[in-house]
Amino acid sequence: MFSSVRVRLTLWYTAVLTCVLVAMAFATYFLLRQDSARRTDAAIVEVADSFLATVNAEARDAIGPDGLKAAIEQAISEHKYRETVFVVLDQEGKIVGSTSNQLLKEPPGASVEILQEAMGRGQAGIRPFRTVRLQDEVHRSYARRFSIGKEEYTLLVLQSLHHQREFLESVIGAFGLAIPLAILLASGAGYFLARRSLSPVVEMSTQAGRIGADNLHERLLVRNAQDELGHLAGSFNNLLDRLDHSFEHQRRFMADASHELRTPVAILCGEADVTLSQPSRSPEDYRASLDILRAEAKRLKRIVEDLFTLARADAGQHPLTLSNFYLDELIAECARSMKTLAAAKQITLTCNASKELPIEADEALLRRMIVNLLDNAIKYTSPGGSVAVSCDAENARYVMTVSDTGQGIPLDLQPRIFERFFRADKVRSRSGNDGGGAGLGLSISEWIVQAHGGKLELTRSDKDGSTFRVYLPAAVTQPLIARLSSNR
Repeated sequence: MFSSVRVRLTLWYTAVLTCVLVAMAFATYFLLRQDSARRTDAAIVEVADSFLATVNAEARDAIGPDGLKAAIEQAISEHKYRETVFVVLDQEGKIVGSTSNQLLKEPPGASVEILQEAMGRGQAGIRPFRTVRLQDEVHRSYARRFSIGKEEYTLLVLQSLHHQREFLESVIGAFGLAIPLAILLASGAGYFLARRSLSPVVEMSTQAGRIGADNLHERLLVRNAQDELGHLAGSFNNLLDRLDHSFEHQRRFMADASHELRTPVAILCGEADVTLSQPSRSPEDYRASLDILRAEAKRLKRIVEDLFTLARADAGQHPLTLSNFYLDELIAECARSMKTLAAAKQITLTCNASKELPIEADEALLRRMIVNLLDNAIKYTSPGGSVAVSCDAENARYVMTVSDTGQGIPLDLQPRIFERFFRADKVRSRSGNDGGGAGLGLSISEWIVQAHGGKLELTRSDKDGSTFRVYLPAAVTQPLIARLSSNR
C-alpha cells in the first residue's frame, strides 16, 4: 500500500493539511476567547461605571448612613440584569445591597470567601478581574472601591459567562465537524489529483517496458514538453536516441567488420585450396601462393589490430603512455620510413618540420597517426605525384599538415571520411595490388588526436589533391625543454 507514490503523496498532503487546520483552529479559538474576554471585561466596566454614576446621583440628597444605604438600594433596583449581579460591601465586608441574594447564599461559605477576596482586590487596586464559580456556573468578577462622602464601599460585579462558554463550545463543535470533513474531502481530492498527475508516469513506464532492442525506434508520448513530466519523457527519448544510434553503430560496425574480414579469409582459403588441389607445383608457384597468403595475412592482422584498438578506445581501456620527445624528430622518422613506399609508386615525399618542437604525449600513438596519414596520402596519389608533410608552432599548439596531389574527395563524401569502414574508393583510385585498407585509418587517427586534446580535420580536397591538418596542444614547459635538451 505504502509503496505507491500516489498513496504516499496523499498521506503527506493529508498530514500537512491536518496540521495546518488544527493549528488554525487552535489559533482561532484562542483569539476568539481572548476577544470575548476583553469584550466581557469592557462590558463589566461599563455597567460598573453606570451603576456608580447612579449611586452618586442618588447620594447627593442622602442624609446619614440610612440615606446612603437607600441610595445604594435605589441604584441596585435600577440596574437589574439577567446575567449581571451587583454587590456593594462596606468597610467591614458586610453586604450593603445586592441584586441577587440567592446567588451569594449557595454553596455555603463560597460567597464569604469571594467577598473577602473582592474586598482585598478592590482595596489594593490590582487585578480587579477574576473568574469564579458560583452554583456550578462560571462568572467574571470585577471589584472596585468607591466612596460616598466619608464612607468607603466596594462594588463587586459578577457577570455570567454562560453565553460566552456556549459560544466557544459551539466554535469547538464547528471545528470538530468541519476539520474532519475538510480532511476527508481534501484526502479524496488529493488522491484523485495525485493519480491523475502520475498517470502519465504510469503510461510512460508501460511504454518504456515495451521498448526493446527490436523496436528502439519507438518513443514515449510527450503530452506537454514544458512541464516536469514532459522534460522527463524528452530526456528518456533522448536516451533512446543515443541507444538507438549506438545499436545501429554496433550493427553497422559488426557488418562492416564481418565484410572486411571475410575478404582476406576467403582469399586465404581459396589460395590454399588451389595450391593443395594440384599434386605437384613448381617452387615458383608455391612462392607466389605463399606471397599471396602472407599479404592477406598481414592485411587480416592489420584489420584485427585496428578493430582491437577502436574497441579498447570505445571502452576507455586504451590509456596514454606519456613521454617527452620532439615532435619534429618523430615526423622526420615517419617520413623516412614511408619513403620506400612512396618511391615504389614514383611519388615524391618531402618533410619540412620546424626544429625544436618539444611535446609530452604518447609517442607510439602519434607515430601511428602520422604513418596512417602518410600511408593514406601515398595510397590515393597517382604515380608521379607528390606528398608533403610539415609542422610548425602556432600560438600554444602545433599544426601538422599532410597534403597530396591525388584526385581529391567529392564534396558530398567529405563529411563521412572519418567514419569507420568508410572509403571513397570509387573516386580515389588505387594503384598496385595492396588490396586497400579497411577504412579504419582515419578513424583511428582522429581518435588518437582527440585523445591528446587536439583536432584532426580535412581542410582542402579538390581535383588538385587533399590536405589534412592536425592540431596538437604544445603544453611546453621549461623543465620539459631542459630534460629534452639534456637527452639530445
